[in-house]
Amino acid sequence: MLELPSIKGVLDAAIRLKDICNTPPLELNKRLSSLTGASVFLKREDLQQVRSFKIRGAFNKIDSLTQSERKNGIICASAGNHAQGFAFACNQLKIYGEVYMPVNCSQQKVSRVKMFGGQYVKTVLEGDTYDECQKIALENSNRKFKTFIHPFDDLKVIEGQATVALEMLNQNEKGFDYVIVPIGGGGLISGIITVFKELSPNTKIIGAEPQGAQSMKQSLKKRKRISLEEMDHFVDGAAVRQVGKLSFEICKPYLKKVISVPEGKICQVILDLYNKEGIVTEPAGALSIAALDLLDFDIKGKTVGVLLCGGNNDILRIPEIKERALLYANLKHYFLIDFPQRSGALKQFVTEVLGTNDDITHFEFSKTKFSNIAPAVVGIELNSADDLKDIIDRMKMHKFKFEYLNEKEKLFRFLI
Repeated sequence: MLELPSIKGVLDAAIRLKDICNTPPLELNKRLSSLTGASVFLKREDLQQVRSFKIRGAFNKIDSLTQSERKNGIICASAGNHAQGFAFACNQLKIYGEVYMPVNCSQQKVSRVKMFGGQYVKTVLEGDTYDECQKIALENSNRKFKTFIHPFDDLKVIEGQATVALEMLNQNEKGFDYVIVPIGGGGLISGIITVFKELSPNTKIIGAEPQGAQSMKQSLKKRKRISLEEMDHFVDGAAVRQVGKLSFEICKPYLKKVISVPEGKICQVILDLYNKEGIVTEPAGALSIAALDLLDFDIKGKTVGVLLCGGNNDILRIPEIKERALLYANLKHYFLIDFPQRSGALKQFVTEVLGTNDDITHFEFSKTKFSNIAPAVVGIELNSADDLKDIIDRMKMHKFKFEYLNEKEKLFRFLI
């Protein structure tokens, strides 16, 4: 039988982490509170030492190892945040560790792991996906007799991550009606549940998952852990194929609601947080905030805690984030248009089809000598989502033949 996290274990973890972790603020966000009519508090784990809550679980686990386990060394697999917490703990505790990361991990994440780990951490890039990377790390852990530090499916990791909940309750004596928590593998939310069911049982815990990676929601629906066959990896900090055994056992009886959040909605929240509050957050960090708009019940007058769980966003992702946000808002559209190979065809399209406030943001043109038409892929950014119908009507009126690419999934994925 699985040993589940306990409130005693969480309190012990809080003592262990006392001089290691920051105590990030719990901030009342006036904009979100005004929009929802609730008192919305953000728990700013993006201000943690490694810019995410992951340091809590990694350090608590590693610091609980025996001397023999420490001497043999440790291994982890991670797409980013767990690796940074792991590396920080290795350096602090002077334990040699190996971090396995997928080959497509951003250089920013790899360099931060090296920075936090220093001479105590070796980074190894293996596998095209996190699942492949984890498999290789586990094989090496067994072969080298090194302890594998799991990012979420571990008792000590969960109890360490649960210290977030202790801080939230200490920072707001009035308590919370709701707490919205991001879900990847389920370690954080199962830790939050462990604390709140003991210390604030009337608080309702709500999970938030990426729409393209609903491993917890589907598992709860089927009453057993399932492994996703297909998955959108965009929300890399929360895109997990299968939730942990421990976290599922905790969530199964206590977690009643999981919100599936479209990736484009998450992108819009990332941009809003940066433009309006100056907060830099990663996709997983914005996940719970994005869920606020998607609740199917009224939270007016309620007190809501929201976990902003991480701020490790690579600046090179911003163009993709903006693109996904525009697509979600129905403001960006792609067409394959047949232009007649005659003088003035493009000018006619610009002056007679496009609206005054429409903007061409993508144009790929293919001209041939042996055809009287030339296809072009055209990306158009609209000022209003309602303008799409007008553009389509004008293309038909001026006899431009076209295909709408947003609805053709394979072609569309190629473009973005």
